[in-house]
Amino acid sequence: MTDPKSPPSDAADAAGRDPDATAVLEGDAFRPELTVLQAELAAARHKSDENFNQYVRALAEFENFRKRSARDLESARAYAVERFAQELLPALDGFELAIANAAHADARSLLEGQSATHRLLLKAFEKAGIAELNPSGTAFNPAEHEAMLAEPTSAQAPNTVLRTIQKGYVLNGRVLRPARVIVARAPDA
Repeated sequence: MTDPKSPPSDAADAAGRDPDATAVLEGDAFRPELTVLQAELAAARHKSDENFNQYVRALAEFENFRKRSARDLESARAYAVERFAQELLPALDGFELAIANAAHADARSLLEGQSATHRLLLKAFEKAGIAELNPSGTAFNPAEHEAMLAEPTSAQAPNTVLRTIQKGYVLNGRVLRPARVIVARAPDA
């Protein structure tokens, strides 16, 4: 800037304006830029609204999925044993028939009926993925067996299952009930 009291310099133009002075632009000078920026702002707002609507829809879909999953899980819990129960019903029928006929049936026919009912139960267990644990003669496994007694013997190696007192059961590899067993131990010296 130049001092207003100083005489005009060579840099001043013919009209007497200083080239370093800020020029005042006319009122419509920024109109095209302003129009472009307003259009970009409108497009950004539109895109923002679209994104928000997509977010709200995704949130609603997730909430519906969560509710549906909770209903499905509750239904699965309530009816998980349905197939197994259907397999057990014939065994129950066999027991009820045996009880109803116990007064006038002979021991042999009752035994045959009980054997048939036992086979029905084993078949139902097999279909459900339940297997017996009858570990007699195998090494003691604390994850599958419960030692009820340790019996001294020289006929078997120590920690070998001598007898099974109560069978255990496994459901798809997971122990439902450990087998109760008598385990061999070294004889007292």
